[in-house]
Amino acid sequence: MKKFITTLQNIWKIKELRERIGWTLLMLFIFRLGSFVVLPGVIPASLSKAGAGGSANDLLGLVNLFTGGAFQNASIMALGIMPYITASIIVQLLGFAMPYFQRLQQKEGESGRKKLQQITRLLTVAITLVQGGGYLTYINSIPGAIDPAMPTGIFWLASTIILSAGTVFAMWLGEKITDKGIGNGASLLITIGIIAALPQALAGEIALQISTNGFFMLILELALFFLIIMATVLVVQGVRKVPIQFAKHMVQRGSSQMPSTGGRDHIPIKVNAAGVMPIIFAQALMFVPATVAQFAGSGGAAPTGIMRQLIDPFSAISSVIVFLLVVGFTYVYTALIVNPTQYAEYLKRQNAFIPGIKPGKATADFIDTITTRVTLPGSIFLGLIAILPAFARGFGVNPAFAIFFGGTSLLIGVAVVLDTLQQIESHLLMRRYDGLVKSGKLQGRSRMQSIGSNM
Repeated sequence: MKKFITTLQNIWKIKELRERIGWTLLMLFIFRLGSFVVLPGVIPASLSKAGAGGSANDLLGLVNLFTGGAFQNASIMALGIMPYITASIIVQLLGFAMPYFQRLQQKEGESGRKKLQQITRLLTVAITLVQGGGYLTYINSIPGAIDPAMPTGIFWLASTIILSAGTVFAMWLGEKITDKGIGNGASLLITIGIIAALPQALAGEIALQISTNGFFMLILELALFFLIIMATVLVVQGVRKVPIQFAKHMVQRGSSQMPSTGGRDHIPIKVNAAGVMPIIFAQALMFVPATVAQFAGSGGAAPTGIMRQLIDPFSAISSVIVFLLVVGFTYVYTALIVNPTQYAEYLKRQNAFIPGIKPGKATADFIDTITTRVTLPGSIFLGLIAILPAFARGFGVNPAFAIFFGGTSLLIGVAVVLDTLQQIESHLLMRRYDGLVKSGKLQGRSRMQSIGSNM
C-alpha cells in the first residue's frame, strides 16, 4: 500500500502526466454528462419500461452497454462513439482489400494517416445518419415514447441533427483524449460506458445472493471473476518471442577495421493478435437469426425450436456456434493483420536473420508457421471468453452481471486498462521513477516491442 501511495505521489509530481490525466478525466466526465441529456420530445420512462425485459447480450443490450445506458435513455449521446468505431473498422478492412487504402496505410506516412482520418470522419457522419434513422424508428415503435404534442417532422429532423452532433462531439472528445490526454480516446469512451454499468450489475447480483442466502456462491463468483480477469491479462499480454540475429559488420577503430559482433533481438508474435475483433464479428453474425425471428414473428407468435435457441445468447446451441465462429474469425483476422512476408522484408532491410533460417521466403514461411501455432491457443481462449457469460448464467448468475464474465466487455476493458497503464508507466520510467508494476512486465516496458511496431 505504501508503494502504491508513493507511485501516486510520483504521478502527481510530473506536471505533464498530471495535466494529461486531469484532461482525460474532464473529457470522460463531459461524455458521461451527455449520456443523461434526453432528446427533445422523448419520454425516457416509456423506453426504460420497454427495455426492462431485454437481454444484456442482445443487439440493443450490447449497444446500450457500450454507451453506458445512453442508448436506453434516448440521450443526445445515444449512438455514442460506436459509429466512429464502425467507420474505423471499415477503413481498416478496406486497407486489406483495396490498393489505394493500402498505400495510405503503409507508404504515405503522416499525410496518408491524415487522409485516412478524414475519410473515417466522413464515413462516421454517414453511418450516424443511417443508424440515427434506425434508432428513431425504434423509438417511434415504442408506445408512449414520443410526446404526442411533438410534431413528427420536427422531431425527426431535430433528433437526426442532434444524434449526429452527439456522435461527432463524442468523436472529437475521443480524439482530444488521444492527443492531450492519456490512453486511446475512443477505447476509453467505450470502456467508461461499460464500467458505468458494472456497479449496478454487481449490486443486483449481491442483492440476489443475499435474498437466497448464497453468501458462499457470491464469494466464489467474485473469486472466479478475478481469476478470469487475470487469465485475460496473461493472454492479452502474451507473446511468442522469435529470436533474430543482426549480421556482423566491420567497425573502423583507429587505422584498422575490426569485425563487430552481431546484436540479438526478437520479434514478438502476439498470442491474441486479433484482439476483440473476432468476438465482434461473431456477435454481429449471430444477430442475423434474431433479425429473421423478429420479422417472422411479426404476427405475434414467439419463435420456437431451433430459432429460439439461436436467438438466446445463453443457450447451448448458440454458445457452440459462437465458439466456432470466434475460433474461425481469429484465424482469418490474424492472417489479415500479421504479414509474414513483410516481417521477412523488414529483417532483410535491417541486415538481420532468424538463426538457422534462410532469409526471404524461408523466413516468411517460418514466421507464418509460428503465427499459426500460437494463434490456436489464442483462438480457443477467445472462444471460451465469448461464451463464459452463458456458463455464468447457467450457474445462476444475474444476466446483467454475467455479461461481465466474458465477451466483448471484458476484453475491451482489460485491453484498454493495460494500454492506459502502459502509457502512465512510460511517463514514470522516462523520469526515472518506479513504474506502476515494478515486478511485472507491461509490454510497453520492453524495448523489443519496437520491432513489431516498425513493420
